[in-house]
Amino acid sequence: MTSLRLELLAVAKAVPEARRAVREHLGVPCPEVQLCVSELLTNVIKHLGEGTPVTLTVTHTPGRTRVSVTDPEPYAWLVVRDAGPDDENGRGLLLLDAVAVRWGVAQGSEGKTVWCELESPHPHRPSNLSGRSAASP
Repeated sequence: MTSLRLELLAVAKAVPEARRAVREHLGVPCPEVQLCVSELLTNVIKHLGEGTPVTLTVTHTPGRTRVSVTDPEPYAWLVVRDAGPDDENGRGLLLLDAVAVRWGVAQGSEGKTVWCELESPHPHRPSNLSGRSAASP
């Protein structure tokens, strides 16, 4: 099992940096994992505010990759919404649900952790998102 742990502030510029760190850590194209990282960090920015301290953890085991984001707000609930065709947001948890094998929220007195598990990315395997080969840029 290998893990990546990043302590960071949830700010817009941290999202692509975290995606890049996850890609480097896993060592293979991983668009679904990176999508989950983006969505989880963006949810913190949108709902708790820019600059919220978070911990991003990515744990990779054979066959499974787990992404989790821990923030200091124990009482902020996640709500899956039905976004309308013209809505510009509201689809993050639907995307997470579509690409993850499973996901959930662990709440504690010091904060909460939103996590998801995905099939581990494999080199030279077609991506589920784009239809391009996983080896494509």
